[in-house]
Amino acid sequence: MIVQTIAFYVFAAVAVISALLVVGNRNPVYSVLFLILTFFNVAALFVLIGAEFLAMMLVVVYVGAVAVLFLFVVMMLDINFVELRQGFVRYLPIGAVVGVILAAELVFVMTGTGLGTATAGAPTPPIDQVSNTEALGNIMYTQYFYLFQVAGLVLLVAMMGAIVLTHREREGVRRQRIAAQVDRTRASVQLTKVKTGEGATGGVK
Repeated sequence: MIVQTIAFYVFAAVAVISALLVVGNRNPVYSVLFLILTFFNVAALFVLIGAEFLAMMLVVVYVGAVAVLFLFVVMMLDINFVELRQGFVRYLPIGAVVGVILAAELVFVMTGTGLGTATAGAPTPPIDQVSNTEALGNIMYTQYFYLFQVAGLVLLVAMMGAIVLTHREREGVRRQRIAAQVDRTRASVQLTKVKTGEGATGGVK
């Protein structure tokens, strides 16, 4: 128990500090790296409470896919961070309102009130009788089945919106047309004889 307690405080402290560095760091690349560190420490906390399935999903999905995608996007995009910081004061009231709402939700969850709908004190199945994966599946596909389906529909709509925005027609942008390439006939291809030493000016048209 002493080792578990020490491990809990170590992982929790590192997770909180790295989460603060995610928000307060000026370099976005470092912010993503600290976000990955936060995910690893939260996964370790899940292991300590016996939620090994959630720990594995957090590492595989969020660290292996989402955080790495964030890292590549931040490194590849040319973002003007000076221009982004100029709107900080303008959006500060909205951010403050959202922060207050999130803080109130955390208070409801930690106190167990939840406006009469919280189930923080609900008993969990014993680990020696039901595995973590089975218990999580039973809850998601029985008690929260409709909410799970709604979340899937929201993600489906978001995916369709991303596809539509990616394939929209824009002026001045040349796109690859697979059908036009496949429908080309042999008569549209012209073979040009290239003399020796003139390879830069000739070729297949």
